[in-house]
Amino acid sequence: MKLFRHGPVGQERPALLDAQGQARDLSGVISDITADTLTPENLQKLRALDTNTLPVIESVGRIGTPLQNPGKFLCVGLNYSDHAAETNSPVPAEPILFTKWSKPSGPNDPIVLPQNSVKTDWEVELGIIIGSKARYVEKDDALSYVAGYAVINDVSEREYQLERSGTWDKGKGCDTFGPIGPWLVTGDEIADPQNLGMWLEVNGKRFQNGSTKTMIFDVATLVSYISQFTTLYPGDIISTGTPPGVGLGQTPHVFLKAGDTVKLGIEGLGEQTQQVFAWDPALLD
Repeated sequence: MKLFRHGPVGQERPALLDAQGQARDLSGVISDITADTLTPENLQKLRALDTNTLPVIESVGRIGTPLQNPGKFLCVGLNYSDHAAETNSPVPAEPILFTKWSKPSGPNDPIVLPQNSVKTDWEVELGIIIGSKARYVEKDDALSYVAGYAVINDVSEREYQLERSGTWDKGKGCDTFGPIGPWLVTGDEIADPQNLGMWLEVNGKRFQNGSTKTMIFDVATLVSYISQFTTLYPGDIISTGTPPGVGLGQTPHVFLKAGDTVKLGIEGLGEQTQQVFAWDPALLD
């Protein structure tokens, strides 16, 4: 299934795409797509629906985050060896973990540059959405804890991340720095999460063109590994790292500026488009 939410911020309604790609309203079946929706039992109930009986959505409009009130927003750094090389960083021996403080935004919502930011960067990433409580799980069982996958743009302010001391989090958690969606694609629709093409363009120029097959630590490894340090719950999100082609890796560096258009996508998971704006608190509320 491809689950999504649409409507103004705070007024989103649940929906799905049927087998023909037609948007169908789920609000007569569930009130919203929440962490509870993502459990294996509840996903199976949705799969059993006759989608032809669901109302057609003629005009989707704005697409929100794929689920209401996601849980932890965890991220993995330097998970592609060629991305590590372009940033002059060693290949990690174990996954590098950090968090995003920001609330995820819709896939086409604006990116708002922080005040005085001059080094805001882009990163197309595969997002994992957890569907079952996971604690000390084995790698061989790890994918059974995954509800589905989504596109994430791990927007990053490199000065804050790398030049301001402390952890990476301060460059990762700025408002609007976590576009996710357009859909949550359930795991049964993704035959192999380690063989998905991914790309990102800025103003029509292709900067990133990679594949999840070049991850250092694959999806199953990441779910198992992270579950050794914190319990994962339905609705938690893991952003799994980015292939090469980020702005920091260009010579000279290229960073986002007001007026830019960012487009990105992952095979089978849909596409995002974001407009970049200068700092304006009105765009955050």
